[in-house]
Amino acid sequence: MAALRLVTFNIRHGVGDDGRHDLVRVAELLQRTDADVVCLQEVDRNFGPRSEDVDQAEVLSRALDRELVWASAIEKGVAGAPARRYGNALLSRLPVLDEQVLALPGEGEPRSAVRALLGLGSSALTVVTTHLSSQSARARAAQAEALVGLLPAEGPAVVVGDLNCGPTAPELAPLRQRLRDGWQAAGSRADQASGWQLWKREQGLTHPARSPRVRIDQVWVSPGVGVRGAEVLDGSTCSDHHPLQLDLEIG
Repeated sequence: MAALRLVTFNIRHGVGDDGRHDLVRVAELLQRTDADVVCLQEVDRNFGPRSEDVDQAEVLSRALDRELVWASAIEKGVAGAPARRYGNALLSRLPVLDEQVLALPGEGEPRSAVRALLGLGSSALTVVTTHLSSQSARARAAQAEALVGLLPAEGPAVVVGDLNCGPTAPELAPLRQRLRDGWQAAGSRADQASGWQLWKREQGLTHPARSPRVRIDQVWVSPGVGVRGAEVLDGSTCSDHHPLQLDLEIG
């Protein structure tokens, strides 16, 4: 049985609730988790003034000393300068054996997913990272179906990201048919509910960060993947989402 820590986090291109872009805060939070696999959404790469033209994926990859797997959702060529890219990043301590980027169906803002096959001793783990549509349940349903198409016929796998709907939403039926909700499967759970919000404890709410109301940041796990613990971390200084951390057992 192999132990693995995974974190998923919509970083809102590094802009905290104070309206300030500060990627150092994101890097410090992620460093404290010591996660083996970090899955990030809303990542900018030389995208423009809102993120100071920083290649956030590369900076975070180096800061955490993790291998980078990238999937653009939006990409625009710029004459004489690096392309402006926005999308999903996967940072891995484990060796990346294979990777695939998929443009997801649906109207509105373009969406993507990235699949990475990660070496785990004598076996391998498939990790799919994504950010689904915020505009249409119909689009999310088509996107969920596409995500299932990225899963292996057998072997351990996880699907993670900002799914922009709750885990029981009808449009996530394709995921529920193949996978388990990692939060519900966890042996122990902790989140950011406190004070007068104690009635929200162990609900795993992740957004909006200052007063979470919805559980849209999720991890789904295949048979053969156990979840020892799940925790919603405090990301309020870094983003409008909280990160979700899971301690997994593979094998």
